[in-house]
Amino acid sequence: LNTFFYTTLAPLDSSMTVASNVTTCQEWEKAHHLLFHLGNLSLLVGLLIPTTVGLHMILLRLLLMTGCCLFITWATLYRCTLDVLVWNAVFLLVNFMHFFFLVYKRRPIKIDRELRSVYKRMFEPLHVREALFQRLTGQFCTIQTLKKGQVYAAEDKTSVDERLSILLKGKMKVSYRGHFLHNIYTNAFIDSPEFRSTQMNRGEKFQVTITAEENCKFLCWSRERLTYFLESDSFLNEVFRYLIGKDITNKLYSLNDPTLSDKAVKKMERQPSLCSQLSMMQMRNSMASTSDTDDVLNQILRGGSGGSSLRKSHYKASTTMKPIEEAMEDDVFEADSPPASQPGPKTPEEV
Repeated sequence: LNTFFYTTLAPLDSSMTVASNVTTCQEWEKAHHLLFHLGNLSLLVGLLIPTTVGLHMILLRLLLMTGCCLFITWATLYRCTLDVLVWNAVFLLVNFMHFFFLVYKRRPIKIDRELRSVYKRMFEPLHVREALFQRLTGQFCTIQTLKKGQVYAAEDKTSVDERLSILLKGKMKVSYRGHFLHNIYTNAFIDSPEFRSTQMNRGEKFQVTITAEENCKFLCWSRERLTYFLESDSFLNEVFRYLIGKDITNKLYSLNDPTLSDKAVKKMERQPSLCSQLSMMQMRNSMASTSDTDDVLNQILRGGSGGSSLRKSHYKASTTMKPIEEAMEDDVFEADSPPASQPGPKTPEEV
């Protein structure tokens, strides 16, 4: 009987001991090989890299690949477990694809020599990356040339809906009905006022004539394709709005004083003429005293690159906003006269 109980109950007792050891870990196994711990350490370091580091994604993928390689070596040489080997091989392949893509995105972009000056002067200060600039200039724009005396846009003939251009080399002259308005120099938009003023109204013609005074080279976009591209990229759309607005401001300031755009005169630090200050004061007063500023800007810009309608436009003053008053000295316009012995009574208009 004792033999019977011993032979039947002993296996039950041993199976209960094994089950208890599996669930409660009463007996711990020996530590794994050093490669196993190095693999886990590599994963830990990769996950601890802060996102403020410029190359944190590349470093993360590189450390994950290192950990997978260590796990594969450990599973092959010391554990001989096929499942661990296969899973880590899959993880290694996925991380390698991500690593290759990240390195490819950070490859150095070679910008064309003719466009390098435009990028450095206009787009790089606004944090436009080389890859985005290459997309902007490499797909739907062309570099065109004009010889001295050729016309870029003819007054009342050339449509404004076709293109938008930046002058790369040379100098252009803007005139209205034969009267000189201002010059256009390198790294500046040629037809920015027309592009801005006709965004809502299509089918209009240039109201100024733009002529090449030297052999010119300019970067030209198709307007429709450029507009479609900017709608898909909000950041680049804001960059263009800023650049075009700044270019229009420069053209308005140089409208009545062409020497403001002359590089030789710029070095002399010459101040704007009185005529230019008066014209800019009238434009500011018109915009400040009008309730709809966008309509005023569109009407000013619709006069062409030189803002020719600035001399002809009249705006109704709003009752809710007064014009900006800028004090001017009366003795600039009046001749010297002897003082009166006794001031006369003031008229209602003088009061």
